[in-house]
Amino acid sequence: MPYSSGRIVHDADAHIMETPTWLRDHADPALRDRIPPLRYPGGNELRQTGDPTEQQADLAVAFDRLTERHRSEEYRAEEEAEIVRRKNFAATGAFLAEDRPRALDLLGFSSQLVFNTFHNRRLHDWEHGGDLDLAYGTARAHNRGMVEFCSVDDRLLPSCYVPLVDIDRASAMADEAIAMGAAALLVASGCPPGHSPSHVGLDGVWARAQEAGIPVVFHVGGTGDLIDPGYFDNGRPVPPDFHGGEENFRSVDYMGIPGPPAQTLATMIFDGVFERFAELRVGVIEQGAIWVPSWTRQMESAFEAFGRHEERLRALSLRPTEYVARQVRFTPYPTEDVGWITEQAGPDVCLFSSDYPHVEGGRRPIERFEASLGDASEEVRRRFYCDNFRDLMGTAAALAA
Repeated sequence: MPYSSGRIVHDADAHIMETPTWLRDHADPALRDRIPPLRYPGGNELRQTGDPTEQQADLAVAFDRLTERHRSEEYRAEEEAEIVRRKNFAATGAFLAEDRPRALDLLGFSSQLVFNTFHNRRLHDWEHGGDLDLAYGTARAHNRGMVEFCSVDDRLLPSCYVPLVDIDRASAMADEAIAMGAAALLVASGCPPGHSPSHVGLDGVWARAQEAGIPVVFHVGGTGDLIDPGYFDNGRPVPPDFHGGEENFRSVDYMGIPGPPAQTLATMIFDGVFERFAELRVGVIEQGAIWVPSWTRQMESAFEAFGRHEERLRALSLRPTEYVARQVRFTPYPTEDVGWITEQAGPDVCLFSSDYPHVEGGRRPIERFEASLGDASEEVRRRFYCDNFRDLMGTAAALAA
């Protein structure tokens, strides 16, 4: 019996687990030598030490053994019972694309919006590194890899990265990603180097997403350091993160997660992006939603304070909260109170997500969300698990149905 049954569930946040040379393997030949293989976080089951050449040889052997294990009768015999317990590289379909449809069947999800695991920070750093050929070349490699992985099943919806650093190339990359089969255009939730995310020159990106009927999405991990590293210099050892290492995020930097998407979205709203592109949808993925009610009220306060003095605000036909309800969707963390968020911000803004196959998603995400939804109506639940996702994903959701 699938983990989820009895209702239609769309998963707004799922991941592949990239192998060491995944990005390099999908890059143009002239770029491959410039892309270092992945080094995995210290708490990962593929821990690395020693000489780089030896590391790669060791990893090649490790992945061969891991692949054998995934294809063994013993592993597959326990898949149904273990589908929400196995995490990271141990999970069904984490890195073997041909296994991911089976994972969807066992989870009982109607579709998954799929992201990378290890490359958001790398893509951000290349975008901010000053080498446009490298920034757009690595984005192209990422997008090829995502589309290829998801091509095994129409229920897998690939997110494709569009660096916003160069206005002309951004629009061209959006065209290319859509032609490849992107189900969503992934952009950094922080400010691109040199100009605002609301710059009118980027209207070409938003127009292409709107015309294609697919969303623009933000995802945690693509904004550089969430907070000043000095906050961790407290004279004590750095505590482990979810994965047991020190490389991901913990309670202190968790508090910085809402900052970039909150600022970026407010700037886009105030500068009229959502006014000009009324059918555009934006998903804020794995960045929580507990902050949304207070953030919308802060925007309303700004609107009241500056509306008489700023022409851009007077040109808006809706209030900030109304743009959010119409066009922006968020994935709460399983530890957040979805019932309270819905009561405060309305039933249209929250989306179910599992974070499969990451540890952070937990082993019983639906049970945790159900507990926080409490006595919410069936209509609220239907919007959370299904309808808000369909609204966000547009054309892509129709193809996955």
